[in-house]
Amino acid sequence: MIGARERSRFPAAEVHGRIPVSTHPAPPEPSAALEPPRAGQACACAPAARPAAPPRDRVVLFDGHCNFCNATVNFLIDRDPAGRISFAALQSEAGRRLLADHGLPVPDVPDTMVFVDAGRALVRSDAALAAAKYLRFPWWLARVGLVVPRVVRDAVYRLVARNRYRWFGRTEACRLPTPDLRARFLD
Repeated sequence: MIGARERSRFPAAEVHGRIPVSTHPAPPEPSAALEPPRAGQACACAPAARPAAPPRDRVVLFDGHCNFCNATVNFLIDRDPAGRISFAALQSEAGRRLLADHGLPVPDVPDTMVFVDAGRALVRSDAALAAAKYLRFPWWLARVGLVVPRVVRDAVYRLVARNRYRWFGRTEACRLPTPDLRARFLD
């Protein structure tokens, strides 16, 4: 995984499907005129290192039309500089496919956050608290909320979910990530 500082050292990537494709020219072809590297020296013809693709085993599924949900995604991105969490809108093909893969219904009106972590799909407050585990300090301490009974946590979650459009507004289009973040969003 690469952090924000390291990300600037790597070429920008454009995503086609699920495979990041570098937008920079390919490294030069090896030439017979090049000398072999000396001990401890890197080969001049070696391809440049590329960042690893973000993990697909930790994915937050969110309502792409909800301003509160988009703000939550921005919050998670800012506090996960290592890029350990990927994202997909519930309305997207990738989101619907993940829901189906985990036996969850595809909602007509998305009303919950889903967090897929290592093959397990968590919903509502369990999803939010499980995602906190991958955030930097002090935000991972939010997992202390697990001591509150799920019935209470989910009642508060449902209250916010039921009123989120009224309180925070709604957009008609899903979020378009910047080129830097595009690799963290599933298509």
